[in-house]
Amino acid sequence: MIRKLIASAAIATSLMVGGVAKAEMTFKPLEGDPQEIVFGIISTESTSNLKEQWLPLMSDMEKTLGKKVKAFFAPDYAGVIEAMRFGKVHLAWFGNKSAIEAVDRSGGEVFVQTSKADGSQGYYSHIITNVANKDINSLKDIFKCDKSLNFGIGDPNSTSGFLVPSYYVFAQNNVDPKECFKTVRNANHETNLMATANKQVDVAANNSEQIGRSKLKAPEAAAKIKVIWTSPLIPSDPMVYRKDLSKELKSQIKAFFLGYGRIGDVAGARKVLSGISDGQGLFMESNNTQLYPVRQLALFKNKLKIESNAEIGETDKKPMLEAINKKLSDLAILASHK
Repeated sequence: MIRKLIASAAIATSLMVGGVAKAEMTFKPLEGDPQEIVFGIISTESTSNLKEQWLPLMSDMEKTLGKKVKAFFAPDYAGVIEAMRFGKVHLAWFGNKSAIEAVDRSGGEVFVQTSKADGSQGYYSHIITNVANKDINSLKDIFKCDKSLNFGIGDPNSTSGFLVPSYYVFAQNNVDPKECFKTVRNANHETNLMATANKQVDVAANNSEQIGRSKLKAPEAAAKIKVIWTSPLIPSDPMVYRKDLSKELKSQIKAFFLGYGRIGDVAGARKVLSGISDGQGLFMESNNTQLYPVRQLALFKNKLKIESNAEIGETDKKPMLEAINKKLSDLAILASHK
């Protein structure tokens, strides 16, 4: 067992050789625990909608911890990642891809993850179009690639809006969106759904949580959407805090999340959770290992991109692919010891 743990630690270190290790050393260390905890929220929707969902939970957290809890919103995911990197955000809700950036570059650490009201843990990426569009019913209908369609993709740090469709929809089908569509624009999930409903884009990436929330909050828009592709299950969203917070404060924060909806005002907390996303359940124990599958996905995507790039010679491709295969092999070993 000891040997396995040592081997796993060595592999984890090897995975951070290069860009990740260098990035990890660039985050600004905290100078002790903050007097005020800043809670970051990634921009999946408008700030007003996100405030409605998350501020009640922050208020309860403030009462439990006895510390001021302040919300931090940014126009894109990178804004929250960078704020955590420079110590301006101490805790944040991320998707898996943005959590990888926070862990690798911003001194972050996964400590719990979300779940659904039924206890399930996961959601799906979708490709959507307007229900009135009778000519688009599957991926093959958008792969005519005559640059006649406008495509809405997610934030570059979004798991379901960018990474998952980039790999499963485009990389696996050897399609370059920029060469295929008339326009490709980045926007959050809510904006892409509304743009599809209003025929401002022909096709867009989205996810099951946003569609579910829109059915509750914007049913007329949701009724104008049809799904033409669904991804494999994506792990539920992680909550990440700065790993250099004190052990005591991290324990208090983690205890709040794991106790929320389980102890104290259970009914009140569960009502708050039901108003987040498409109806959230209790928080579940987690750690950085939940990111392994998405790390593998990102590596597979890069591997396919290199393999299909005719501008890279075979001599140059070989070491690049060997490096990716080594990282994939290391991740497979780490995943087996989760």
